[in-house]
Amino acid sequence: MAGSTRTVTNQAPPLAGYDVFTADRALVAAVERHLAPELRGEALAELSGLGRGCGSAQVLEWGAQADANPPVLRTHDRYGHRVDEVDFHPAWHRLLGKGVSAGLTAAWTRPGGHVRRAAAFLLWTQAEASIGCPLSTTHAAVPALRADPDLAAEWEPRLTSRVYDRELRPAHLKAGALFGTGATHERDGGGVRAGTTSARPLAQDGTYELTGHEWCCSAPMSDGFLVLARAPGGLTCFLVPRVLADGTRNVFLIQRLKDRLGNRSGASAEVEFAGTWARRVGEEGRGVRTVAGTVAAIRLDRVLASAGLMRQAVAQAVHHCAYREASGGKLVDRPLMRNVLADLAIESEAATTLALRLAAAYDDGGERERALLGLAVPAAKYWVTKRCAPVAVEAAECLGGDGYVEESGLPRLVRESPLNSVRAGAGNVQALDVLRVLGREPSALDAYLTEVGLARGADHRLDAAIRGLLTELADLEAAEGRARRLVERLALVLQGSLLVRYAPPEVADAFCASRLGGDGGAAFGTLPPTLDLASVVERARPVT
Repeated sequence: MAGSTRTVTNQAPPLAGYDVFTADRALVAAVERHLAPELRGEALAELSGLGRGCGSAQVLEWGAQADANPPVLRTHDRYGHRVDEVDFHPAWHRLLGKGVSAGLTAAWTRPGGHVRRAAAFLLWTQAEASIGCPLSTTHAAVPALRADPDLAAEWEPRLTSRVYDRELRPAHLKAGALFGTGATHERDGGGVRAGTTSARPLAQDGTYELTGHEWCCSAPMSDGFLVLARAPGGLTCFLVPRVLADGTRNVFLIQRLKDRLGNRSGASAEVEFAGTWARRVGEEGRGVRTVAGTVAAIRLDRVLASAGLMRQAVAQAVHHCAYREASGGKLVDRPLMRNVLADLAIESEAATTLALRLAAAYDDGGERERALLGLAVPAAKYWVTKRCAPVAVEAAECLGGDGYVEESGLPRLVRESPLNSVRAGAGNVQALDVLRVLGREPSALDAYLTEVGLARGADHRLDAAIRGLLTELADLEAAEGRARRLVERLALVLQGSLLVRYAPPEVADAFCASRLGGDGGAAFGTLPPTLDLASVVERARPVT
């Protein structure tokens, strides 16, 4: 327009229309490392297809639309009948359907399934993180259901299906199904053991009537739920179907949806059970043991989701700085900004590398790998989810004022970033679980030390950190007060060992110097300037 004073310059182009998977060198390397050669070709092609979808303008728009249009609860229909349904924006359904069709609930059904699913979950989190909740709880329900072969035979094919069937119908009429969970913690806290829901046995063996209140039920639109309730024999796991076999609705009263800081396009709810029909899963009184595998799987997904959020935040920051000019040059070439970006990049790569290593342990299934997971999953859940928020905030700052504007997408990442630290047990819960494992399961520590010992002698700072950790582990009496410090060191040493073995030398060097060697400050951007930071940043740059 003639005479216009509005000329927009010095802006980065949108980060869209690219393959999110192949642009993530650390993730590609982890998938190649942990999959058998005969599986790699198919898996890489499949993940690249998902990565192109994740980076497409259409999917990015769906994510923004879903976030801007939170779900709405409908307790009654127009005639006054109780329906307890949650209405979502069409974009949310599209994203969830894509996730189901990509196999994000199907890890249990094929070789290398956990590594392949982990990489896909990490990718799809970057499209819209709230989609991960129903995908995660559905995937994680399988270990609990396998405590009852009949229930597993009925539900597992539907939970691992690649068909997104959103209609509420009896299980035998469903081509695919989703599961949610009753978190079973009331306002006064206490974790899964503090639930107040009671279960009364019915005439038919294995069936019960539930009465009680769930303070936080995830994915309340699902076809079924795993719930802990107090039966005559003690705390027990139950399956609560949304629709009964005869087509009638089960009593599942959604009292309200939670108004959350982030994860706004998804739903969690406060629900009531009032004569609700349920089927027992596992034995009475062994509810916590029955859901242990489910809890562990959800915790690993929280690690993966945090790694995905970190990767997207770092990709946006590096992309912006590669185009933005300041003081006569690109921001990415300025020594101080390069230091910040490199620091963020090694945090992201360490998270991705650790998360995929744990997924590979699931695929292996051996005794040592299972023991390693018992210790490493809660330690990784504690540390990686704690690092997500500062990474997201610092990445937003790399965009200057633009990082505070919704259109940039960074505020959504910032709002989302603390959530994974809370889900499936907050930080103190993870730390105390690590102490319990250390005290009761010596095989877990043996497996951990064997794993980190594979890199012994490769970096003097890692060797020193292992020696220091052994000193701390020698005195576990009265360790609760320093449990967070101990778990942090367990996670950092494991990350350092993996990076020394598998990452490029410049990445491993920067990590060991700053995270293990004490040659770095508390803030991002305080790496020793003598390191090869340019190579670290270039490795993290998303190539469109």
